[in-house]
Amino acid sequence: MMDNLRAAANHVVLKIILGLIVLSFVLTGVGNYLIGGTSDYAAKVNGQEISRAQLDDAVQNQRSRLQQQLGDQFAALAGSDGYMQQLRQQSLNNLIDVTLLDQYSKKLGVTVSDQQIKDAILATPQFQTNKQFDNAKYLQSLQGMGYTADNFAKLMKQQLVSQQLAQAYGESDFVLPVETKSMSELVLQERDVHTATFNTDALAAKQQVSDSELQAYYDRNKNSFVAPEQIKVSYIEMDAAAMQSKTTVTDADVTAYYDQHKSEFGQPERRRYSVIVAKDQASADAIDTQLKSGTDFAELAKTKSIDTLSGKKGGDLGWMEPETTLPEFKSANLTTKGQMSGVIKSDSGFFILRLDDIMPEQVKPLADVHDGIVNKLKQEKALDAYYALQQKVSDAASNDNESLASAEEAAGIKSSHTDWFTQQNIPAAINFKPVVQSLFDGSLIGRDGAPGSNSDVITVDGDRAFVVRVDAHKAESVKPFTEVKDQVAQSVKQQKAEDQARVDAQKVLAALKEGKGDDALKAAGLNFGDVQKVQRTAQPSDFEQNVYALAQPQADKPTYGISQDENGNTVIIKLTAVTQGKLPEAEAAQFNQQLQQTSSNSTFDALLANLRQQAKIKLGSAAQNQQ
Repeated sequence: MMDNLRAAANHVVLKIILGLIVLSFVLTGVGNYLIGGTSDYAAKVNGQEISRAQLDDAVQNQRSRLQQQLGDQFAALAGSDGYMQQLRQQSLNNLIDVTLLDQYSKKLGVTVSDQQIKDAILATPQFQTNKQFDNAKYLQSLQGMGYTADNFAKLMKQQLVSQQLAQAYGESDFVLPVETKSMSELVLQERDVHTATFNTDALAAKQQVSDSELQAYYDRNKNSFVAPEQIKVSYIEMDAAAMQSKTTVTDADVTAYYDQHKSEFGQPERRRYSVIVAKDQASADAIDTQLKSGTDFAELAKTKSIDTLSGKKGGDLGWMEPETTLPEFKSANLTTKGQMSGVIKSDSGFFILRLDDIMPEQVKPLADVHDGIVNKLKQEKALDAYYALQQKVSDAASNDNESLASAEEAAGIKSSHTDWFTQQNIPAAINFKPVVQSLFDGSLIGRDGAPGSNSDVITVDGDRAFVVRVDAHKAESVKPFTEVKDQVAQSVKQQKAEDQARVDAQKVLAALKEGKGDDALKAAGLNFGDVQKVQRTAQPSDFEQNVYALAQPQADKPTYGISQDENGNTVIIKLTAVTQGKLPEAEAAQFNQQLQQTSSNSTFDALLANLRQQAKIKLGSAAQNQQ
C-alpha cells in the first residue's frame, strides 16, 4: 500500500512526508509489519484468505487502542481469558466484514484511489496544525491509536469504500413527511398518570415467618450465603524507583559516560532545500532558463511550481537530515549554498532543486547534557542494584522457607502484614495481577494444617517486585444457618411482602375495572397521588414501559395497570390523559434526517447480514486454535 502511495504521489513534499513515515518504522521497530506471516490462515472468505498476521495485527491494534482509552482498567480486562478471546473473535469478525464489503464493492465497481486515501489523510483535522497537515502530529496520533502508517492507510481505504456503499444505499432510502409527523408525535408523546403504592418495606415488617420456612429458604439458597476464600499475607516489596533516590553518581562517572557516548549527543548534518516542480520536460527547461537568467527562485516557485504545498512557501522544504532526504536530492550532489541542480527527472515529475543552507554536524557540550546523564546513570545503577537485590532476596526466601525472616535480612527491611481479605477486596499495596494469582492459585497455602511456602520473586509493572507468604487461610465455605438467620428472615419477609403486594394489587385492579375501585382502595389503605407527566426516554424503565403499554383512555374513563416503581414497590397505574407530541418546525428537518439515517443504517446492516449469509466462510487453524 505504501509503495502504491509513493508511486502515485504528485507532490515532492508528500514524498518527504512518506519518507519520514518509513523512517519512523525503522526507528520504532515497526518495519516487521511488512514481513509475511506463516502459511496458516485465520479465515477464508469466498476463497480469499485472511492471514494469521492480519488477525494478530488487528488484535494488537485493538488492544493498543483499548489500553490508550482505558488505561489501568484495561489490565484487569486483559487478565480475563474470556475477554481476550472475545476481543480476538470480534477482530476476526471485523476482518471478515471488511473483506465481504471489499469484495462486494469490487463487484459493483466501487473503487477508492490511492490519491483519495492521501487526500483523506491530509484533510483529517486530527492530523493538522493551523489547518495544515502536521507530520509529527500524524505519527503521534497513529502511535496513540496503535496503528502503523501502512495499516492505517488500509483502514482509511476500507472506511472510504464503506462510506461510498453506505451513501449509495442511503440515497435509496427516504421518509415521507406523514411518516415524520406520525413518528414524532409518538416519540414525543406525553402521558398523565397517577399511582397508588403498596409499600413493600411496610408490608415486610408485618410478615410472620416460622423456623421451618427460614430453614427451607436457607436450604434452597445456600449458594447465596457463601463466605469467600480469605487469606492474611506477609510481603516484602522491592522498588527500583525508591532505590534510585538513594543512588549516587560522581562527576567522573558522568565524564566517562559522555566520552564513551558522544554520538548520542550529536546533531547530524542538516540541509535546507527549496524546489520547483514542473509537469513536463519543456516546462522544467523553461523555468531552468529563467533561473539562469537571474529570475528569483522563490517567485518562480510560487507562480510556476505544480507542487502547491511547497510553492506557497517559495519552494522551501525545511531542514532535512540524511535519513529523511530523498535519493533524488542526494544524487543532485549539491555542496554549496545557493547551488541549483538543473532539471531532474523523477517518478513524481520534473523538478529543479536549490541548496539553501547547511548546518554542520554538532556535539552538545557536557554542561548541556550533564543532568540527563546523571539521571540515566542513576537509573541504570538503581536497576543493577534492584536486580541484584532480587537475587539475594530470592535465594534467602528459597533457602529459609519457614518464614520471611531471612528474606527480610537480605532485603534490609521488615515485611508488611495485611488483615483478612478476599479476592474481591485486595489491599491496594499488593493489588497486582501476578501477585494476586500467586496468592490465590493455592501453591503457597499449606495442606492439612501444614505451614505454607514463601513465593519466589514476583515482578510487576513499574520495576517493582514482591516476595509474599500466606500467613493464614480460610477456605470458601457456606455460612452456617445460625450465622445468617437474620439475613434469611429479612429475605423471606421481603419475598412474602412482594407476593402479597402483587396479589392485593390484582384484586384492587379488578375492582377498579369493575367500577368499585373507591371501596377497594380504601380497604387497602391506598389513594392515587398527584399527576405525573411521563415521557419516553432513551433507556426506559419497567415503569415507563408499562405506562406506554396501556391503552389510551376513552372520554372520562381512565386506563389502569400494574407496575413497580424505582424502589421496587408494587404500584397501580391510573392513566388519565395522552398528549401527542409536536415537533418544532426548526427541528423537523433534523428529525427527518435522523429517521432517514436510521433507515439507511438498517439497510446497510441488512446488506452485510445478507453478504455473510451467502458467503462461504471457512475458519483456519489460526482462528480455530483460539476457540
